[in-house]
Amino acid sequence: MFASLFVVILGLCFCSKQSSQSVLGRPELRGPSEVLVREVVEFQCELKIYPENETILLQLFKEGNRDKLLGEYSSLNGEVAIMPVVIKPFHEGNLECVAKAQNNSKIEPTVSYTHYLKVVEPVKGAEVVFQSDSVDLFEGQTLELHCQLTAGNHVSYKWLLNGQLVPQSPRHYAANGNLFVYSTTSQDSGSYMCVATNHFNKTNIFTSNSSDVITVKDLVSIPNISLTVIKVTSPLTDSDNYSAEVTCQSSKGTPPIIFSLYNGTELFANVRAEERTTTFKVPLVLGQHLGWLQCQAENGDRIEFSQRIPLEVVPVGGPVMMHYDYDIGENYAVIGLRFYCEAAKGSLPRYQWFLNKTLLHDRGSFYYVVNKPPEQSILLLSVGRSSAGTYHCEVSDSFDNITAITSNRLYLDKEVLNRLPNLVVAVVFGCFTFLVVLVSICCCVGAIFRRRQYGEKSMLSLEMKGISAYKGELDLSEYNEDAEIVNMARGDAFDQASQVSSDE
Repeated sequence: MFASLFVVILGLCFCSKQSSQSVLGRPELRGPSEVLVREVVEFQCELKIYPENETILLQLFKEGNRDKLLGEYSSLNGEVAIMPVVIKPFHEGNLECVAKAQNNSKIEPTVSYTHYLKVVEPVKGAEVVFQSDSVDLFEGQTLELHCQLTAGNHVSYKWLLNGQLVPQSPRHYAANGNLFVYSTTSQDSGSYMCVATNHFNKTNIFTSNSSDVITVKDLVSIPNISLTVIKVTSPLTDSDNYSAEVTCQSSKGTPPIIFSLYNGTELFANVRAEERTTTFKVPLVLGQHLGWLQCQAENGDRIEFSQRIPLEVVPVGGPVMMHYDYDIGENYAVIGLRFYCEAAKGSLPRYQWFLNKTLLHDRGSFYYVVNKPPEQSILLLSVGRSSAGTYHCEVSDSFDNITAITSNRLYLDKEVLNRLPNLVVAVVFGCFTFLVVLVSICCCVGAIFRRRQYGEKSMLSLEMKGISAYKGELDLSEYNEDAEIVNMARGDAFDQASQVSSDE
């Protein structure tokens, strides 16, 4: 009932309005839904209900923007309006057709339903843009790249590193033509390519790509500092001059690296190195402490300092001591030896090992030399026929081998090593002799004590036997009669027993 009432009211209003003035129906807008930029496209606008003898003006606008006319057409007899448009990127969006009477302001304009238009502009001129305040990128920083286009819309992006697709991960994030790489390392260095693609009518594909090489620099590591001595003899004065070559070296870091050498707090020199190592030459006086040296390394983003070492070189001095220890096998035989050679003093000693006055090099068939300067040198040996002989070591300055200090000499072979030392034999034999003597003494003391004890017992037994004999004689003489009485009593008892048995 409510619907019928609504129809009646609407009809009355329409009739009253038509009686007062003519009306325009809603125009219909038709056209393509997807076009390429710079194409000429025709849009059709048709008005099916219109007043007679009125010129109708049909206009094409973008929804919400009546200030910019896209096309118009004047219709006299209700013909279909055809409005050609040269497509530009801003045409994308909802379009609408507005119909109004050109010469009658009493007729209210009408608007069509919106028609969505997608404008596709093929991609062009892709370029990788490095978004950073600094030209250099160091590990640990964030790499931000942007794919910049000279033309194109509705674009999808792909990022490649050295030809491989960059995956999405906690460290890699790509969106809207931007690529973010967090906590970068040197492995993130390489050629980055941006591939921009868009489609038209799901058939035509437009692609543009560009690449750029990005280098993620390794931060410089803590440098190591070492010192060697150079000896130079003057040909004019025949005097020796010494200098120290100080080497600063970092195991990690992208060159160029600036190395600086400090003596205490005073800067001695600095140099820009294209490698991860450099050398400084410093004046030197043997035996004198000239300060503390320290290296500093930086490659633009970090400064690292080495440990401090003394600028002091002490010549080698004696005595040179040599000792050894050994390893024992399953049968308690010596199977391996370790010789140790140590000098009393010396900052830069050079150790040399000799077998029967023949120099042993770093490694041989039965030995291996381990140098741990300046503290000591170790000679590792396997025991056998080839390792038998006389060993000694010599220590000299690494920068001047004119003077060498020799250790004591020691002869060793398999039989000597497995033979018990005289001291050990003496101690063992002495202990055994002491035990034998001690046991003998104990046996003698025991025998004497036992003999005495048995002697006392025999005397006592003899005395007891004498007393017993004496007592026996006394009983027989004094109590002879009593014995006879006893015998008689025993006989009476026997007779009584016999009588009892006969009565029974």
